[in-house]
Amino acid sequence: KNVLSTVMQTFTITCLITIIWLCFGYSLSFAPAVPATRSDYSLKHDFQVYGDASRFWLRGMHLDSYHVNAPTIPESVYCAYQLCFAIISSGLICGSFAERMEYKALIAFTILWHITVHCPLAHATWHPYGFLFEAGALDYAGGCVIHIASGISGLVCAVYLGKRDGWHPGNQEFEPHNILLTLVGASMLWLGWYGFNGGSANASNERAGYAILMTQISTSTAAMTWMISEWVVRKQPSVLGIVSGAIAGLVAITPASGFVDATGAFIIGLLAGPACYGGAQLKHYMGYDDSLDAFGVHAVGGILGSLLTGFFVTDQVADPINGVFYGSTKNGGMQFALQLYAVVVS
Repeated sequence: KNVLSTVMQTFTITCLITIIWLCFGYSLSFAPAVPATRSDYSLKHDFQVYGDASRFWLRGMHLDSYHVNAPTIPESVYCAYQLCFAIISSGLICGSFAERMEYKALIAFTILWHITVHCPLAHATWHPYGFLFEAGALDYAGGCVIHIASGISGLVCAVYLGKRDGWHPGNQEFEPHNILLTLVGASMLWLGWYGFNGGSANASNERAGYAILMTQISTSTAAMTWMISEWVVRKQPSVLGIVSGAIAGLVAITPASGFVDATGAFIIGLLAGPACYGGAQLKHYMGYDDSLDAFGVHAVGGILGSLLTGFFVTDQVADPINGVFYGSTKNGGMQFALQLYAVVVS
Protein backbone atom coordinates (compact mmCIF):
# COMPACT_ATOMS: atom_id res chain seq x y z
CA LYS A 1 0.00 0.00 0.00
CA ASN A 2 2.71 2.49 0.96
CA VAL A 3 4.83 1.62 -2.07
CA LEU A 4 1.87 2.20 -4.39
CA SER A 5 1.15 5.52 -2.66
CA THR A 6 4.73 6.68 -3.16
CA VAL A 7 4.96 5.74 -6.83
CA MET A 8 1.54 7.28 -7.48
CA GLN A 9 2.76 10.55 -5.96
CA THR A 10 5.92 10.71 -8.05
CA PHE A 11 4.14 9.71 -11.26
CA THR A 12 1.48 12.36 -10.66
CA ILE A 13 4.14 15.00 -10.03
CA THR A 14 5.77 14.16 -13.36
CA CYS A 15 2.51 14.73 -15.24
CA LEU A 16 1.37 17.74 -13.20
CA ILE A 17 4.65 19.69 -13.44
CA THR A 18 4.76 19.06 -17.20
CA ILE A 19 1.37 20.75 -17.62
CA ILE A 20 2.37 23.66 -15.35
CA TRP A 21 5.63 24.00 -17.30
CA LEU A 22 3.64 24.29 -20.53
CA CYS A 23 1.24 26.86 -19.09
CA PHE A 24 3.66 29.22 -17.34
CA GLY A 25 6.43 27.41 -15.43
CA TYR A 26 9.02 27.60 -18.20
CA SER A 27 8.27 31.26 -18.83
CA LEU A 28 8.45 32.23 -15.15
CA SER A 29 11.78 30.42 -14.88
CA PHE A 30 13.60 31.17 -18.14
CA ALA A 31 11.92 33.99 -20.08
CA PRO A 32 12.86 36.05 -21.93
CA ALA A 33 14.62 33.43 -24.02
CA VAL A 34 16.77 36.01 -25.82
CA PRO A 35 17.20 38.98 -23.46
CA ALA A 36 17.88 42.50 -24.61
CA THR A 37 21.39 43.87 -24.17
CA ARG A 38 22.11 45.09 -20.68
CA SER A 39 22.23 48.72 -21.81
CA ASP A 40 18.70 48.41 -23.14
CA TYR A 41 17.33 46.72 -20.05
CA SER A 42 15.61 48.94 -17.52
CA LEU A 43 17.16 49.27 -14.07
CA LYS A 44 13.80 48.53 -12.53
CA HIS A 45 14.46 44.84 -13.30
CA ASP A 46 17.78 44.65 -11.46
CA PHE A 47 16.36 42.45 -8.68
CA GLN A 48 14.26 40.21 -10.89
CA VAL A 49 12.57 37.23 -9.25
CA TYR A 50 10.42 35.83 -12.09
CA GLY A 51 10.71 35.71 -15.84
CA ASP A 52 8.22 37.50 -18.04
CA ALA A 53 5.14 36.12 -19.82
CA SER A 54 6.73 35.78 -23.26
CA ARG A 55 6.77 31.97 -23.11
CA PHE A 56 3.36 31.32 -21.52
CA TRP A 57 1.94 28.23 -23.27
CA LEU A 58 5.35 28.13 -25.02
CA ARG A 59 4.22 30.78 -27.45
CA GLY A 60 7.10 32.24 -29.41
CA MET A 61 8.98 28.92 -29.41
CA HIS A 62 9.64 27.66 -32.92
CA LEU A 63 11.72 24.98 -34.61
CA ASP A 64 14.60 27.41 -35.07
CA SER A 65 14.34 29.37 -31.81
CA TYR A 66 17.01 29.07 -29.12
CA HIS A 67 17.61 30.16 -25.54
CA VAL A 68 20.46 32.48 -24.63
CA ASN A 69 21.75 29.87 -22.16
CA ALA A 70 22.02 27.26 -24.92
CA PRO A 71 22.46 28.97 -28.29
CA THR A 72 23.76 25.85 -30.10
CA ILE A 73 20.71 23.64 -29.47
CA PRO A 74 16.99 24.12 -30.20
CA GLU A 75 15.04 25.90 -27.48
CA SER A 76 12.65 22.95 -27.37
CA VAL A 77 15.52 20.72 -26.21
CA TYR A 78 16.56 23.24 -23.56
CA CYS A 79 12.95 23.57 -22.38
CA ALA A 80 12.54 19.79 -22.09
CA TYR A 81 15.87 19.48 -20.29
CA GLN A 82 14.96 22.10 -17.69
CA LEU A 83 11.59 20.41 -17.28
CA CYS A 84 13.46 17.36 -15.93
CA PHE A 85 14.92 19.55 -13.17
CA ALA A 86 11.50 21.01 -12.40
CA ILE A 87 9.99 17.54 -12.05
CA ILE A 88 12.70 16.07 -9.87
CA SER A 89 12.86 19.08 -7.54
CA SER A 90 9.19 18.57 -6.61
CA GLY A 91 9.52 14.80 -6.51
CA LEU A 92 12.41 14.89 -4.05
CA ILE A 93 10.23 16.43 -1.36
CA CYS A 94 8.02 13.32 -1.31
CA GLY A 95 10.95 11.49 0.23
CA SER A 96 10.46 13.40 3.48
CA PHE A 97 6.72 12.99 4.00
CA ALA A 98 6.12 9.51 2.54
CA GLU A 99 2.91 7.89 3.86
CA ARG A 100 1.60 11.08 5.50
CA MET A 101 0.13 13.51 2.93
CA GLU A 102 -3.28 13.09 1.32
CA TYR A 103 -3.38 12.96 -2.46
CA LYS A 104 -5.44 16.15 -2.89
CA ALA A 105 -3.08 18.02 -0.58
CA LEU A 106 -0.08 16.73 -2.56
CA ILE A 107 -1.47 18.16 -5.80
CA ALA A 108 -2.15 21.58 -4.26
CA PHE A 109 1.23 21.64 -2.51
CA THR A 110 3.11 20.69 -5.68
CA ILE A 111 1.51 23.47 -7.72
CA LEU A 112 2.14 26.12 -5.09
CA TRP A 113 5.69 24.97 -4.35
CA HIS A 114 6.67 24.95 -8.01
CA ILE A 115 5.36 28.49 -8.54
CA THR A 116 6.68 30.03 -5.33
CA VAL A 117 9.99 28.19 -4.89
CA HIS A 118 11.32 26.45 -7.99
CA CYS A 119 10.47 29.07 -10.62
CA PRO A 120 11.97 32.07 -8.80
CA LEU A 121 15.08 30.14 -7.72
CA ALA A 122 15.70 28.81 -11.23
CA HIS A 123 15.31 32.30 -12.68
CA ALA A 124 17.48 33.95 -10.03
CA THR A 125 20.26 31.39 -10.41
CA TRP A 126 20.38 30.51 -14.10
CA HIS A 127 18.82 33.31 -16.12
CA PRO A 128 21.11 36.20 -17.13
CA TYR A 129 18.69 38.63 -15.45
CA GLY A 130 18.50 36.63 -12.21
CA PHE A 131 19.89 38.41 -9.17
CA LEU A 132 22.04 35.45 -8.05
CA PHE A 133 23.37 35.01 -11.58
CA GLU A 134 24.26 38.68 -11.81
CA ALA A 135 25.91 38.60 -8.39
CA GLY A 136 28.21 35.82 -9.58
CA ALA A 137 26.99 32.83 -7.53
CA LEU A 138 27.88 29.49 -9.12
CA ASP A 139 25.47 26.55 -9.36
CA TYR A 140 26.40 24.33 -12.27
CA ALA A 141 23.55 21.83 -12.21
CA GLY A 142 21.20 22.54 -9.31
CA GLY A 143 22.82 22.27 -5.90
CA CYS A 144 20.86 25.31 -4.71
CA VAL A 145 17.93 25.31 -7.11
CA ILE A 146 17.07 21.65 -6.63
CA HIS A 147 18.74 19.96 -3.68
CA ILE A 148 18.86 22.64 -1.01
CA ALA A 149 15.39 23.98 -1.83
CA SER A 150 13.82 20.53 -1.95
CA GLY A 151 15.69 19.21 1.08
CA ILE A 152 14.77 22.15 3.31
CA SER A 153 11.17 22.04 2.09
CA GLY A 154 11.07 18.32 2.85
CA LEU A 155 12.28 18.97 6.40
CA VAL A 156 9.55 21.54 6.94
CA CYS A 157 6.94 19.08 5.66
CA ALA A 158 8.26 16.27 7.86
CA VAL A 159 8.16 18.45 10.98
CA TYR A 160 4.71 19.85 10.18
CA LEU A 161 3.08 16.54 9.30
CA GLY A 162 4.57 14.61 12.20
CA LYS A 163 5.80 11.04 12.42
CA ARG A 164 4.59 7.87 10.76
CA ASP A 165 2.78 5.32 12.92
CA GLY A 166 5.35 3.17 14.65
CA TRP A 167 8.31 5.42 13.93
CA HIS A 168 10.33 6.78 16.81
CA PRO A 169 13.83 8.28 17.12
CA GLY A 170 16.49 5.60 17.06
CA ASN A 171 14.30 3.09 15.22
CA GLN A 172 16.46 1.66 12.44
CA GLU A 173 13.84 -0.82 11.17
CA PHE A 174 12.14 1.49 8.65
CA GLU A 175 14.28 0.49 5.68
CA PRO A 176 13.24 0.10 2.01
CA HIS A 177 10.94 -2.85 1.39
CA ASN A 178 13.30 -4.23 -1.27
CA ILE A 179 17.01 -3.40 -1.04
CA LEU A 180 17.70 -4.96 -4.44
CA LEU A 181 15.26 -2.54 -6.09
CA THR A 182 16.94 0.28 -4.17
CA LEU A 183 20.31 -0.75 -5.61
CA VAL A 184 18.94 -1.02 -9.15
CA GLY A 185 17.21 2.35 -8.85
CA ALA A 186 20.32 4.04 -7.49
CA SER A 187 22.39 2.57 -10.32
CA MET A 188 19.96 3.97 -12.88
CA LEU A 189 20.01 7.30 -11.09
CA TRP A 190 23.81 7.37 -11.14
CA LEU A 191 23.79 6.85 -14.90
CA GLY A 192 21.04 9.43 -15.37
CA TRP A 193 23.00 11.95 -13.32
CA TYR A 194 25.56 12.10 -16.11
CA GLY A 195 22.76 13.71 -18.09
CA PHE A 196 22.03 16.22 -15.34
CA ASN A 197 25.61 17.31 -14.77
CA GLY A 198 27.03 16.69 -18.22
CA GLY A 199 23.94 18.14 -19.85
CA SER A 200 24.29 21.37 -17.89
CA ALA A 201 27.00 22.37 -20.36
CA ASN A 202 24.05 22.78 -22.75
CA ALA A 203 26.24 21.32 -25.47
CA SER A 204 28.22 18.20 -26.32
CA ASN A 205 31.62 19.69 -25.58
CA GLU A 206 34.73 19.55 -23.38
CA ARG A 207 32.97 20.88 -20.27
CA ALA A 208 30.21 18.28 -20.56
CA GLY A 209 32.73 15.45 -20.60
CA TYR A 210 34.68 17.01 -17.75
CA ALA A 211 31.56 17.37 -15.60
CA ILE A 212 30.71 13.70 -16.15
CA LEU A 213 34.18 12.60 -15.05
CA MET A 214 34.10 14.80 -11.93
CA THR A 215 30.68 13.34 -11.12
CA GLN A 216 32.06 9.81 -11.28
CA ILE A 217 35.00 10.65 -9.02
CA SER A 218 32.94 12.38 -6.36
CA THR A 219 30.19 9.76 -6.33
CA SER A 220 32.54 6.82 -5.97
CA THR A 221 34.46 8.54 -3.19
CA ALA A 222 31.35 9.50 -1.24
CA ALA A 223 29.94 5.97 -1.51
CA MET A 224 33.07 4.60 0.12
CA THR A 225 33.31 7.24 2.86
CA TRP A 226 29.61 6.85 3.82
CA MET A 227 30.10 3.08 3.93
CA ILE A 228 33.20 3.45 6.12
CA SER A 229 31.39 5.92 8.41
CA GLU A 230 28.52 3.49 8.86
CA TRP A 231 30.98 0.64 9.41
CA VAL A 232 32.65 2.55 12.21
CA VAL A 233 29.40 3.64 13.87
CA ARG A 234 27.21 0.56 13.40
CA LYS A 235 30.03 -2.01 13.26
CA GLN A 236 29.05 -3.29 9.82
CA PRO A 237 28.68 -1.90 6.29
CA SER A 238 25.44 -2.25 4.33
CA VAL A 239 24.14 -2.12 0.78
CA LEU A 240 21.77 0.70 1.74
CA GLY A 241 24.70 2.63 3.21
CA ILE A 242 26.97 2.48 0.17
CA VAL A 243 24.01 3.30 -2.11
CA SER A 244 23.06 6.29 0.05
CA GLY A 245 26.67 7.44 -0.05
CA ALA A 246 26.65 7.36 -3.83
CA ILE A 247 23.54 9.57 -3.88
CA ALA A 248 25.24 11.94 -1.42
CA GLY A 249 28.23 12.21 -3.75
CA LEU A 250 25.99 12.90 -6.74
CA VAL A 251 24.20 15.65 -4.83
CA ALA A 252 27.35 17.30 -3.48
CA ILE A 253 29.17 17.44 -6.82
CA THR A 254 26.13 18.80 -8.67
CA PRO A 255 26.78 22.53 -8.09
CA ALA A 256 30.54 22.09 -8.65
CA SER A 257 30.87 19.52 -11.44
CA GLY A 258 31.56 22.03 -14.20
CA PHE A 259 33.81 24.29 -12.10
CA VAL A 260 36.26 22.04 -10.19
CA ASP A 261 39.10 19.69 -11.11
CA ALA A 262 39.77 16.13 -9.94
CA THR A 263 41.21 17.29 -6.60
CA GLY A 264 38.10 19.30 -5.82
CA ALA A 265 35.79 16.48 -6.91
CA PHE A 266 37.65 13.96 -4.74
CA ILE A 267 37.60 16.14 -1.62
CA ILE A 268 33.93 17.02 -2.12
CA GLY A 269 33.12 13.30 -2.28
CA LEU A 270 35.43 12.55 0.64
CA LEU A 271 33.52 15.00 2.85
CA ALA A 272 30.05 14.35 1.45
CA GLY A 273 29.92 10.73 2.64
CA PRO A 274 30.37 11.32 6.39
CA ALA A 275 28.61 14.72 6.31
CA CYS A 276 25.44 13.30 4.74
CA TYR A 277 25.61 10.18 6.91
CA GLY A 278 25.59 12.51 9.91
CA GLY A 279 22.80 14.54 8.35
CA ALA A 280 20.71 11.40 7.93
CA GLN A 281 21.21 10.54 11.62
CA LEU A 282 19.98 13.93 12.83
CA LYS A 283 16.37 12.78 12.69
CA HIS A 284 17.08 10.22 15.40
CA TYR A 285 18.40 12.94 17.70
CA MET A 286 15.93 15.69 16.86
CA GLY A 287 12.80 13.58 16.52
CA TYR A 288 11.54 14.42 13.01
CA ASP A 289 10.61 11.67 10.56
CA ASP A 290 12.44 12.35 7.28
CA SER A 291 11.36 9.08 5.65
CA LEU A 292 13.89 8.81 2.82
CA ASP A 293 16.44 11.34 4.12
CA ALA A 294 15.62 14.07 1.62
CA PHE A 295 16.95 16.60 4.10
CA GLY A 296 19.86 14.53 5.38
CA VAL A 297 21.20 13.75 1.91
CA HIS A 298 19.93 16.43 -0.45
CA ALA A 299 19.93 19.54 1.75
CA VAL A 300 23.16 18.69 3.58
CA GLY A 301 24.88 17.52 0.40
CA GLY A 302 23.67 20.53 -1.57
CA ILE A 303 24.85 22.98 1.08
CA LEU A 304 28.24 21.27 1.36
CA GLY A 305 28.77 21.11 -2.39
CA SER A 306 27.67 24.69 -2.97
CA LEU A 307 30.00 26.07 -0.30
CA LEU A 308 32.95 23.92 -1.39
CA THR A 309 32.49 25.20 -4.93
CA GLY A 310 33.79 28.51 -3.58
CA PHE A 311 36.91 26.74 -2.31
CA PHE A 312 37.72 24.47 -5.25
CA VAL A 313 36.58 26.37 -8.34
CA THR A 314 39.60 26.70 -10.61
CA ASP A 315 40.41 28.89 -13.57
CA GLN A 316 41.61 25.77 -15.39
CA VAL A 317 37.93 24.88 -15.74
CA ALA A 318 35.95 28.04 -14.89
CA ASP A 319 38.19 30.79 -16.21
CA PRO A 320 38.86 33.35 -14.75
CA ILE A 321 37.67 32.27 -11.26
CA ASN A 322 40.01 30.72 -8.70
CA GLY A 323 38.89 29.52 -5.29
CA VAL A 324 40.60 29.79 -1.93
CA PHE A 325 42.19 26.35 -2.34
CA TYR A 326 44.15 27.58 -5.34
CA GLY A 327 45.64 30.58 -3.57
CA SER A 328 43.16 33.26 -4.56
CA THR A 329 42.41 34.45 -1.04
CA LYS A 330 40.71 37.71 -1.99
CA ASN A 331 38.75 36.58 -5.04
CA GLY A 332 38.23 33.10 -3.62
CA GLY A 333 36.93 34.55 -0.38
CA MET A 334 34.51 36.71 -2.35
CA GLN A 335 33.35 33.65 -4.29
CA PHE A 336 32.80 31.72 -1.06
CA ALA A 337 30.74 34.64 0.26
CA LEU A 338 28.65 34.54 -2.92
CA GLN A 339 28.13 30.79 -2.50
CA LEU A 340 27.02 31.36 1.09
CA TYR A 341 24.62 34.04 -0.15
CA ALA A 342 23.11 31.61 -2.67
CA VAL A 343 22.77 28.89 0.00
CA VAL A 344 20.95 31.24 2.37
CA VAL A 345 18.59 32.44 -0.39
CA SER A 346 17.85 28.84 -1.40
